Amino acid sequence: MSSENSQTKWGQFIPLVTVFFFWGFVAASNDILIPVFKKAFDLTQGQSQFVSIAFYISYTVGSLIYMGVSLLIGKDLVNKIGYKNGLALGLVISALGTLLFYPAANTGSYPLMLAGLFTVGLGFSLQQTVANPLAIALGPIKTGSQRLTLAGGINNLGTTIGPLIVSFAIFGAAVTGGNTEMSIESVKIPYLILGLAFLLVAVLLKFSSLPEHPETIVESVEDAASSKKSALQYPQLVMGMIAIFLYVGVEVSTASNLPSYMETKLGFAIGDIAPYISLYWASLMIGRWTGAVEAFTDNMTTQKVLRFLAPYLAFGVFLLVNAIAKHDLTPFYIYGLIILVLIAADMASKGNPARMLLIFASLGIVALLTGISTNGMVSVYAFTSVGLFCSTLWPCIFTLAVSGLGKHTSQGSSFLIMMIMGGGIISWAQGFVSDSIGIQSSYIVGVLCFAYLAFYAWKVSGILRGQGIDFDKKISGGH
Repeated sequence: MSSENSQTKWGQFIPLVTVFFFWGFVAASNDILIPVFKKAFDLTQGQSQFVSIAFYISYTVGSLIYMGVSLLIGKDLVNKIGYKNGLALGLVISALGTLLFYPAANTGSYPLMLAGLFTVGLGFSLQQTVANPLAIALGPIKTGSQRLTLAGGINNLGTTIGPLIVSFAIFGAAVTGGNTEMSIESVKIPYLILGLAFLLVAVLLKFSSLPEHPETIVESVEDAASSKKSALQYPQLVMGMIAIFLYVGVEVSTASNLPSYMETKLGFAIGDIAPYISLYWASLMIGRWTGAVEAFTDNMTTQKVLRFLAPYLAFGVFLLVNAIAKHDLTPFYIYGLIILVLIAADMASKGNPARMLLIFASLGIVALLTGISTNGMVSVYAFTSVGLFCSTLWPCIFTLAVSGLGKHTSQGSSFLIMMIMGGGIISWAQGFVSDSIGIQSSYIVGVLCFAYLAFYAWKVSGILRGQGIDFDKKISGGH
């Protein structure tokens, strides 16, 4: 790849990460909508969960539509319309989804609300298909996974502040009146504002310097000579699809089963569990801020300083948010020591995504087994630390799975986005297993997920080397 960029193109990367922020903002805000809809529409707990189902299933449906359109036109959709146009189109689709909230609120229609969320998710599906490989392409391949980690850190910023802003917009005035109609009416404005933001960013991206066909993704000479007609003919992608399914699964199910464990086994009151769930998601931010360090600078001394500074800065954000919420911070200071394990693991990986995946998946296994075999707060910290070890797995898997795909990159990316549905399925599977063997032992499901991720990390290195892709050489080769 002689035309490989030697520096991250920040002028292009910064506009791109705005869409990562939106994904986090909306996904986390759905948790606020669930209780509002449940009360307003008089729903059961199961019916209220249609909010999550409508949103996450849209990713899979969006990927299937994308593939269908590509088949109909006889060419990959994103390759035809361009990456920048693909992002703008995805944002316009999401904006159309937010418009449905207006008639849905006026008529008090829950199905129309779900249709709105589903349409927002369809737009996100196309955005994710384009934005993930684009983040990897905007600079040298050796820091591709670090750029995707940094984008993930921006996504976490969205998940942190989204629920606060949306709940203030919905409940700010409505909560005092106790009027259910008012609650549904108040959903309109924040989502119309969100729709305008989508359109504004679509226009900004359209006129930005983002490439339509990034250098590292265009068809190479070897590509043209290759007999491979589909992304599914690349073993790194097929195995990577299973890896994404299991990774999203273990990340979501570890958190979603934690309240039940703390309540039934440790006697926590439901109101006291929230800070620990918050710490779990903050752990993802802590890990991503740490993993993104190499995307900023080549200076080894600066990198070492930032490696210690970044995670504790992110931890400080968590402590500050909980201090504002008037939670007791005493139980959390000890967590600062567990962060040292993350820093050591990050340094040991030396920026190689396969090595990082192997080390972090192995630590995930250790954390879960510790949680299963201990009691009290030790088990809670062990389960919570899974967030640290999940933090950089998405960019590692994504980078490894689309490496060497060339013109099939966007198709491969679409297959990977489809596998986000693992978040719902693995969570359900762990819940099902817990009915038989108990909630604490059910975390063995997560151990099996991490075991496959460690296997993929080991196996994919050999597959990619066989295709002439060696991340260690790219790393040691400098700029």
